[in-house]
Amino acid sequence: MKTIRKDNVVDDFFGVQVADPYRWLENENLQETMEWTDYQNAKTQSYLQKTGHYEEVKKTLTTLYNYKKYYLPQKEGEYYYFYKNDGLQDQPVLYKSKIVNDESSEIVLDPNTLSEKGTAAITSLSFNQDGSLLAYAISYDGSDWQHIKIKNLETGKDYPEVLKWGKFTAIAWHENGKGFYYNRYPNAENLPTEEQSYHNRVYWHTVGTAQEQDELIHKDEERKERSFAPRISDDDRYLLLTVNNGTEPKNEVYYRESSSNEPFEPLIHNVDAYFYFLGNENNDFYFQTNYEAPKGRVIAVNLEKPEQEYWKEVVAETENPISFVKIVNEKFIVCSMKDAHDELKIYDMDGSIDKEIELPQFISIYGIGGKKSASEMFISYTSFLTPLQIIRYNLKKDSLSTVFENEDKFPLDDFETTQVFYPSKDGTKIPMFLTHRKGLELTGNHPVLLYGYGGYSISMTPSFTPAQSIWIQSGGIYAVANIRGGGEYGEEWHKAAILENKQTSFDDFISAAEWLIQENYTNSKKIAIMGGSNGGMLVGACITQRPELFGAALCLVPVTDMLRFQHFTVGRFWTTEFGNADLHEEHFKFLYEYSPLHNVKAGVEYPPALITTADTDDRVVPLHAKKFAATLQEYQTGDNPILLRVEKNAGHGLGKPVSKMIEHDADLYTFLFEALDVPFTSLADFSSSLTSK
Repeated sequence: MKTIRKDNVVDDFFGVQVADPYRWLENENLQETMEWTDYQNAKTQSYLQKTGHYEEVKKTLTTLYNYKKYYLPQKEGEYYYFYKNDGLQDQPVLYKSKIVNDESSEIVLDPNTLSEKGTAAITSLSFNQDGSLLAYAISYDGSDWQHIKIKNLETGKDYPEVLKWGKFTAIAWHENGKGFYYNRYPNAENLPTEEQSYHNRVYWHTVGTAQEQDELIHKDEERKERSFAPRISDDDRYLLLTVNNGTEPKNEVYYRESSSNEPFEPLIHNVDAYFYFLGNENNDFYFQTNYEAPKGRVIAVNLEKPEQEYWKEVVAETENPISFVKIVNEKFIVCSMKDAHDELKIYDMDGSIDKEIELPQFISIYGIGGKKSASEMFISYTSFLTPLQIIRYNLKKDSLSTVFENEDKFPLDDFETTQVFYPSKDGTKIPMFLTHRKGLELTGNHPVLLYGYGGYSISMTPSFTPAQSIWIQSGGIYAVANIRGGGEYGEEWHKAAILENKQTSFDDFISAAEWLIQENYTNSKKIAIMGGSNGGMLVGACITQRPELFGAALCLVPVTDMLRFQHFTVGRFWTTEFGNADLHEEHFKFLYEYSPLHNVKAGVEYPPALITTADTDDRVVPLHAKKFAATLQEYQTGDNPILLRVEKNAGHGLGKPVSKMIEHDADLYTFLFEALDVPFTSLADFSSSLTSK
């Protein structure tokens, strides 16, 4: 395929004519789009296979992925429930055991039996109060759409009904165990694409009945963009609704007595802040919030005096932003971030600090499992050099113990993670993690993989993947820059790089690369950048603004068309983060100025780039990657490859099977080794070199 169709499509934005010649690639069902996509995939695979080390990269990754992986346990009724993957299973399996160990466990749910392709993933679990029933959500092919099924845990049998049209669905069981409240969208088959993420509603479902019999509990037809998440209070007396509009970190809270059919009353509304319900003690309702506390705090709102003037601060804001809070053993368990890595503290219910739990440095705490009245809790954490670890903490005895022993597949004692702080364009100090071999000499020639995100108040804390291991074992440096737009230093850090300030996150990321070069870690031919989703947009913006600065780019499931994203699936949720070029001229101006798709220029040599997407991605739809790849290929000067990888039967990343993870990572790192001219060190070669020392 030597030529590609270009249409004369032009949009008028406030008097500015904007061409969109590849608009036809938005149509996934068009025969020409499918043929073009197949051609791109074939070209990409041909390039990777010709490098000569693809099969060895894939073999090494398969070995590294093949270890037992355990996930956070939770106790329901008489049993502990936990996920485990034996190694190369596509999806983790849900087990139960009366004591937390592998030997006595039995299978509850095996999603690997639900799809021959391994693409059926369990995305959420919700147990009724006595632990006899389980509602679980299933996603197929990586879709955000979910089906909810209900299992009787005493018989092991599923009830016949399947609840459809769930997306980011919350489930709140009634104390009688006969049913639950849940939120969902209308039947999407009856709606045009642009309307499928509107009109969220709350329903009551009685176990054992068809979905058509569900009772409508709440809707808001006048504000169709709102979504609702139901919760039941700790004493089962109240039904709460958390009300959101998009992904902006602010919401409202409504409530009514759970036995009532009266309309919901506002508890928290018309407040420009975020409120997460933690639990209640009688009429005192506890919330984690950033109201008048951009780094977060815990407040109590009393139902008898719900006005703001009566809100009581319980856990005060500190210099370290709160990641999340959970009530266990009648205490607040507070996970907070110190310079983008997590720490864990325990507070009494009056807000006084009890103790800090001693954990390793430079970790991310993925979750806390424990009940409000329980004396034990489980902690899951990871680092750049450590797979997910599960430990148990006894709050009565103040003791830590290991729950599951993870296999050590890769010897990482010779490697280390350090943290540096570099100046951005405006002088702001930005933290960055560097993971590499100990005793690294600054030769100015080390290959660097620089990762970033910078959006939605999401923090880039330490994380582990087997693919990072093969990069550092081959002499690479893995760098993660905690740029603005994330939540590493609270809501102010987030707001510093949204809407008209989005360029700030690009400046932070570019400054990270410049600092690594200036400090003699690497050079522009040896530095690759990587990011996914919002991070893919970051990569796209940076290579169009500073193409000469980077030796390669991994632009993963990116948002690239900043003028039209709001027209597709859940894109309308993102307008509070990015803006809306259709409605506001000032938004159009700043979006058009950095939109990756619209800033590709002729006569420029762009770095080698691998752009990825998935055919069933219904969050960031494939058109973004396809149009960006087509435009870069059209205007590229020189021989640097611009490649597109479109994964089949996959979504934005939700529930991706292990087999697809291995294939995905093998493609990415094969491309990196080739683009940066880095000799690949297999696991066997690396282990041999360690033995000979």
